[in-house]
Amino acid sequence: MPSFTDLRGYLDLLRKNGELVEITAPVSVHLEITEIADRVSKMPENQNKALLFTNVHGPNGEPYDMPLLINAMGSHRRMMMALGVERYEEIQKRIEFFIKPEIPNNLWEKIQMLPKLAELNKFLPREHKGSAPCQEVVLTDPTQPMLDKIPVITCWPQDGGPFMTYPCVFLKDPMTGERNVGMYRMQKYDNTTTGMHWHKHHDGNRIYENARRMGKDRVEVAAAFGCAPHVIYSATAPLPPGIDEMILAGFLHSDPVKMVQCKTIDNQVPANAELVVEGYVLLDELRWEGPFGDHTGYYSLADNFPVLHVTAITHRRDPIYQTTIVGKPPQEDCYLGKATERIFLPLLKMFISEIVDMNLPWEGVFHNCVILSIDKRYPGHAKKVMSSVWGFGQMMFSKYVIVVDKHVNVHDLSQVAWHVFNNTDPQRDMMFAEGPMDILDHATPLWAFGSKVGIDATKKWPEEGFKRDWPDEIEMDAAIKAKVDERWAELFAQA
Repeated sequence: MPSFTDLRGYLDLLRKNGELVEITAPVSVHLEITEIADRVSKMPENQNKALLFTNVHGPNGEPYDMPLLINAMGSHRRMMMALGVERYEEIQKRIEFFIKPEIPNNLWEKIQMLPKLAELNKFLPREHKGSAPCQEVVLTDPTQPMLDKIPVITCWPQDGGPFMTYPCVFLKDPMTGERNVGMYRMQKYDNTTTGMHWHKHHDGNRIYENARRMGKDRVEVAAAFGCAPHVIYSATAPLPPGIDEMILAGFLHSDPVKMVQCKTIDNQVPANAELVVEGYVLLDELRWEGPFGDHTGYYSLADNFPVLHVTAITHRRDPIYQTTIVGKPPQEDCYLGKATERIFLPLLKMFISEIVDMNLPWEGVFHNCVILSIDKRYPGHAKKVMSSVWGFGQMMFSKYVIVVDKHVNVHDLSQVAWHVFNNTDPQRDMMFAEGPMDILDHATPLWAFGSKVGIDATKKWPEEGFKRDWPDEIEMDAAIKAKVDERWAELFAQA
């Protein structure tokens, strides 16, 4: 289990391991922090660090009291430190342990399952006892600085304004009472209102529409900033509706998330968060939101979205404001996405068992391209897998699905390209489909709807209509390779 339970404990771990740079020079929230963070995010991993700015100023030079943290999980090393592992496979093995179907046949087998059931109980969120750190200061007077006291950054030149980019947004479904946690950008309009960017495919929009069906006039919202990193990750995870993201957070750290009741709305938030924005969204109010420089590397266009009205801001006495930027990869969100790729692979295999491995290259911004290796067992198997992927949760957005044989390393893009370019006949091996697309895809002919293509780069079988001989890949004799390995130092001793 990781040694930390909140953001501050995580920062102490980063300091100890040389992963945090604290910048005391004055910096502006208007574009300057983005440019610094963008450059750092694209440095080699040994130079790519989390950044804590302690001297933050507004666009007109006005100082903020809060330090600003960015790029906190913007590398593979920091992402694994955040989740308390040295390799993502550790989490995969734990997931496989809990999802492996076991039906007890007798009393002894039932008794043997008790430890697993007891451990599952440890993941459930708990109520925080006593005063909560995130509520040491409570602000409810709209005539005093509320959002204005937070160093909200303007990320890119054409952005519609400053955006709060790293909130864990807590909602309660009025139909079921179930909690949902997502991550939706919030454009700051003024001291007490923001945009709420949940779109058609988001759970936030589903809850918003459920409230409308029930005749409600509003949805209560709590946006928590500076949560423990495993809580932040869980807010981004593609869980099915009805699965509490705080259970996933508890699972990741084998420790329950402590929750506290909000001050002005009927929601709960992590007690150890740095700062919480409480408020509500009216169902009959929309406001122009955007543009916003998005994770595709392009600006997402402005449109009408719901408006959050702030009823309270609560925070620690000395809060740290955590934010992030998105844009041309790699950015911090790339590492969150890679963690999801690795962590959720066992669940994908549970439903599509022939999958061996998966790569969501960040050049495809995690919904434009998926590369799969499969254990091919019958004619047309690759195309079956393509169809399965397009019917599986958020993978329905995959614009390109590339399927290769099981021996191909899907993480070596050169090797994948070599197999695609050599093993395919375009007319035979490309399968087209139409369906829902991510709304950020600016290339689709219609909003959120377009075409997809699957590419079968596996070896073709006679049963698939391939009547020619398929050549073997060139590979050196194993004994010769071993002999050269042994002689390598001798051969190049005089070089």
